[in-house]
Amino acid sequence: MSPVDGAGVSNPDLPVDRAVTEGRVPQADPEQIPQLSEVDCPPELQARIEELMGRYPDRRSASIPALWAVQERYGYCAPEGIRQAAAVMRVTPAYLESVASFYDLLHTKPVGRHRIEVCTNISCWMRGGDQLLDAFRAAAGDDSEEFFVTGFECLGACDIAPMASIDQRYYGPLEAAEAGVAIEQLRAGAEVLPEKALAKRPLAGDTPSPGAARGGGAG
Repeated sequence: MSPVDGAGVSNPDLPVDRAVTEGRVPQADPEQIPQLSEVDCPPELQARIEELMGRYPDRRSASIPALWAVQERYGYCAPEGIRQAAAVMRVTPAYLESVASFYDLLHTKPVGRHRIEVCTNISCWMRGGDQLLDAFRAAAGDDSEEFFVTGFECLGACDIAPMASIDQRYYGPLEAAEAGVAIEQLRAGAEVLPEKALAKRPLAGDTPSPGAARGGGAG
């Protein structure tokens, strides 16, 4: 008999563990799954979560994308948004909150409208990632309602080190001086560092058409 089983023939001096003999009694009523009628879930959010759930054989597998949908709507995983998602998914809010609190890209507290994650892993660090992060923080200042600036362990884009994710779009390689430019462009609602946007880089194997290479069409 194991010691965790409490008193027995092999360990008569140990106290009896009530968890073994009676089970653990919760100190409060267990949290219930909220009903949709109780949470007033926005129809578009409900439809989005239901569509996400339909992609998986187990509805709980949709937890991360469902929480992302909540964050996109409210700016973060707001408690009411979590309750709404829980009602749609038929799980407890505590279950979704445990998922949201685990992942760095999901926020359980309000953050700035613009999210800037600067990669600080080895490739970016060796090329000035820490200095780039400091430059973004200095440029954003104390405007926590507008900007959320943080270091990130790895964003998986070593080929454009040092780099940053700005509102879920990759940019790099970046110089510290460009951090202030990006912040001002965000404030003005302008396009951010178009010459450094990964989305605008040609794909491997792409070649310009002969007309584009000459600077014009056949006209």
